[in-house]
Amino acid sequence: MIKERKGHLFKDREISWLHFNERVLQEVENANNPLMERIKFMAIFSSNLDEFFRVRVAQIRRLQKVNGKKPISEYQSSPDEILSEIQRTVMVMQDKFTEIYEQQIIPELNRNNIFLIDETLVNENEAKIIQNYFKLNILNNLFPIILDNLKQIPHLRDRSIYLAVRMKNSLSGMEPKHAIIEIPTGIIKRFFTLPEFESKQHIILLENIIRLNLTRIFSIFDYQNYESYIIKITRDAEFEISKDENDYSINLLDKIQKSLKQRSKGLPTRFVYDESMPKDMLEFLIRKLDLRNVNLIPGGRYHNFKDFMDFPNIGEKEHYFAPLLQIPIKELEQEKIMFDAITKKDILFHQPYQSFDYLIRFIREAAIDPQVTTILITLYRVAKHSNVVNALINAVKNGKKVIVLMELQARFDEESNIFWTNQLQEAGAQVHFGKPGQKVHCKICLIYRKENNKIVKYAHLATGNYNGVTARIYSDFGLFTKDIRLTEEIDALTDILFVNLRRGGFKHLLVAPEFMKKQFLQMIDQEKANALAGKPAWIKAKMNSLVDTDIIKKLYEASNAGVKIQLIIRGICCLVPGVPNSSENIEIISIIDRFLEHARLYMFCNGGDEKIYLASADWMTRNLMSRIEVGFPVYAKDNQKIVSDIFDIQWNDQLKARKIDGINDIHYIHQNTDGTGQSSQQVTLDYLKRYS
Repeated sequence: MIKERKGHLFKDREISWLHFNERVLQEVENANNPLMERIKFMAIFSSNLDEFFRVRVAQIRRLQKVNGKKPISEYQSSPDEILSEIQRTVMVMQDKFTEIYEQQIIPELNRNNIFLIDETLVNENEAKIIQNYFKLNILNNLFPIILDNLKQIPHLRDRSIYLAVRMKNSLSGMEPKHAIIEIPTGIIKRFFTLPEFESKQHIILLENIIRLNLTRIFSIFDYQNYESYIIKITRDAEFEISKDENDYSINLLDKIQKSLKQRSKGLPTRFVYDESMPKDMLEFLIRKLDLRNVNLIPGGRYHNFKDFMDFPNIGEKEHYFAPLLQIPIKELEQEKIMFDAITKKDILFHQPYQSFDYLIRFIREAAIDPQVTTILITLYRVAKHSNVVNALINAVKNGKKVIVLMELQARFDEESNIFWTNQLQEAGAQVHFGKPGQKVHCKICLIYRKENNKIVKYAHLATGNYNGVTARIYSDFGLFTKDIRLTEEIDALTDILFVNLRRGGFKHLLVAPEFMKKQFLQMIDQEKANALAGKPAWIKAKMNSLVDTDIIKKLYEASNAGVKIQLIIRGICCLVPGVPNSSENIEIISIIDRFLEHARLYMFCNGGDEKIYLASADWMTRNLMSRIEVGFPVYAKDNQKIVSDIFDIQWNDQLKARKIDGINDIHYIHQNTDGTGQSSQQVTLDYLKRYS
């Protein structure tokens, strides 16, 4: 779905996102991936789609009430058109997903003597084991709701799966009864592994254990025949927070906590059901659950494939990616104190190839260093078990002043962030919050240290979150620096974050929302001017998403002026490359591989004096205009070379890069004709080994 306005092409962001998730599905289908990793990609695909309906579809439905059949904007179609296209696209993808699961994943598991069995395939010995497990662990966690005479609409929880049951007797005159049972996957593991038998490993899903015991659950009724089908509802995950400037700072924590309760009551956006369910039973459920105005998505026997992320750890080692052996950073390993290493040079590191633990060490050493006085840090998504926060609490205990900007509005991480807010406050740290509607998304840590009777500042800046869990699976850059050009401007930024002071422009950092977008537009314009003047001109950029219409227009103008533009965009891309007289000098690829490509980097030829920035921000309007973001320059020549080389490695990926091809939005895998070669992530690992 592409809109053309005033000579510019714009792809619908929602459909572009669905095409990104289709690229994830390609990794499920890719038989060159290890079997258990294909199953994990299956879980990622499912989880992504859940979030899409909870957030994006929910927003389009809210706009539908306001806009009706009117276009959302100059560059987007009407909500009705978008929802219709989403429904069509998702159903095609769902069919493809089911086909891959049933015709590829299950047979491959079976070839390796791993069998997902249902309630009809258990043998006598397994039935006894299952029934005993059901009695001891499951039965008391089941609470059926009988629907037939129920007057109020039962509330089905977002993202939970339910077993819809119809009970009947074939010969008696008893009317059938209908019930729903929530599958308690939040309490009990979805997969139950049975003892190995004749070298075969049998696994049964929780819902199939419940199916096997329906007569016991409904023993109060005199029914002999049971039909059961899995259903699932997805709800609007957004909630509103008051933007009253007079009270946000005091009450934001309370408001977030109260607002989280709204999320469970959000309006339904999607109803997924087993397509083998009889039509009359489906219509009964739609009526009883009041689901007439949601996306109805038929699926297979199983839903919530996100749970397959916790598939039993079985099989052979070749069924998994080889363990990643992280590369030590010699400059940090050779020094007893990190501050000494950072004093000698700026240190760039690239996780997960190099360890996130260096950041923990940075804070841990600061916590016990008698010369350190203060630690300031911004936290966006905090891990459930956070060594970053534990290190900060330890710093407080050692008498350091610790000031934290905790972003409470990080979607789906609010509860974890609230928990760690309370822990930090109890320890004695100063905890500040952002404003409603303006998330603090930058990743910065600043440490004040007394050296020779002066305060010297050390900083860490990053493209990714201070989260030790995602740091093992997200590809991001981090920079340790003592460069006063950067540390002084970070210090100025903290005045905005913690004291709410207004500061002037920034010469070195790109700071949103006041300055970053304007600076990016100026740098694109400079490349355009250089191209028109016959000078070398190019732009290389990598990001999660490209959506902002002003940026896209400038890129089209630069392309028409002769600027060569290479973009690596993992997810949403509203720019259409390769169109004559608009974007013929723009090429775009997307990389989906073992690690989530999360780093943002922006490189400009600048007449031969290259400018290289790493950032927390995508080229999206929300990042550039509604968040506090930071882009930071890479000044050291050796670090510039690393960033530039890694971009080129990724650009030349022949295994995992998909080329986004123009107006038809074809996105295909580059494959070497002889079937050999390595992914850019493997080449990056090898490159960093050589470089270190």
